[in-house]
Amino acid sequence: MSGSTQSLPLVPLSGDRSLGPDAPEQGLTRRSVRTFSLVGVVWDDPDTELHGRVQVRTRAAGVDRWSGWQDIETHNHEHAADPDTAEGDSGRVRGSTAPLWVGDSDGVEVRVQAQVDERATAAGESPLPRGMHLELVDPGAEPAPRGAPAGDGSAGAESAETYATFASNADLAPFGASEIPALSRAETEREAPALREGAPLVKPYIGERPRIVTRRGWGANESLRERGFVYTKKVKAAFVHHTASGNNYRCSQAPSVIRSIYRYHVVSSGWRDIGYNFLVDKCGNIYEGRAGGVAKPVMGAHTRGFNSDSMGIAVLGSFGNTKPAAAAVTAIARLTAWKLGLSGADPRGKTYLKSGGGNLYRKGKNVRLNVISGHRDGFATECPGRLLYGKLGSARTAAARYQGR
Repeated sequence: MSGSTQSLPLVPLSGDRSLGPDAPEQGLTRRSVRTFSLVGVVWDDPDTELHGRVQVRTRAAGVDRWSGWQDIETHNHEHAADPDTAEGDSGRVRGSTAPLWVGDSDGVEVRVQAQVDERATAAGESPLPRGMHLELVDPGAEPAPRGAPAGDGSAGAESAETYATFASNADLAPFGASEIPALSRAETEREAPALREGAPLVKPYIGERPRIVTRRGWGANESLRERGFVYTKKVKAAFVHHTASGNNYRCSQAPSVIRSIYRYHVVSSGWRDIGYNFLVDKCGNIYEGRAGGVAKPVMGAHTRGFNSDSMGIAVLGSFGNTKPAAAAVTAIARLTAWKLGLSGADPRGKTYLKSGGGNLYRKGKNVRLNVISGHRDGFATECPGRLLYGKLGSARTAAARYQGR
């Protein structure tokens, strides 16, 4: 099973149903639904922010046990394509909360309460965004393990999108492999000049290539995303994120969490593909994100205003009040040591990125940033959570050490 999405329109929860889309509290009363594992709320206008509180409670599948109310992070528009890009201006993008992983569930109740704003009310503005829907995502069954080597004849049965995804990593792993294997330092250095287009044939500062689970490995349905790939010029910086999807998952469930986020980004939010270039779980496993090749400068939709010449790494979880696992921080360091090394970037250094427009920097402004930055450095947001943000200094130091600096 490849997964599915249930999209349920929210309705006024107050006694006066005549308020319709202008009701200050909307949601859905407790009900039974088809099985799902991830929830989020979307609305029509991606430029409209949801000022208020979103809470959900769910019933575990197959049992009559309901969770307590859980908060869903409302500010998610900062994880998006840049303004004035084909993806950002596609007309398909919707406003959205962060997704929340709840595990296998078959019952749901949701409430959205507007934050009181007397000025907005006086101006006749709706207290909540128009067209709000609850999105219930089923990631589908775990895919069967596959690692088809090149030339075995199996590629002919694959879709064009799947074939293109395999081909984008053909220099790194067998065609259709579930993972890109780790390399030793010597192997990585021998490979690096071939990957760094235009780079001089000198010994690079580059960390060992880590093991990376491919899109095939986590079970991406390639027919969901847009065709083709979009690239930027090079990767000068890495932005670290958290998915804000909660920490209640096992590492064996990480592929399901990623499939759910992928479907939420594409089907519910209208993005061309999953927004992040890479994802990391609490056990330190690294996953390929947006399609186009892990060694290539794929344009993501992770840091609104700074998706050009950068990459986005998202740690699965929420780290405002929970410490990230040491294995996840180490994975960030190892991944950036390799990936930034391909373009000659020093993880401890600074670089300039030109803003594409956001809430901190005007469009066109050259901004000096850490080569390894947190999302909040490029956009006013809590992401990647204060406790993960506090670990970025040690990640920079470790990444530089892995590069041999």
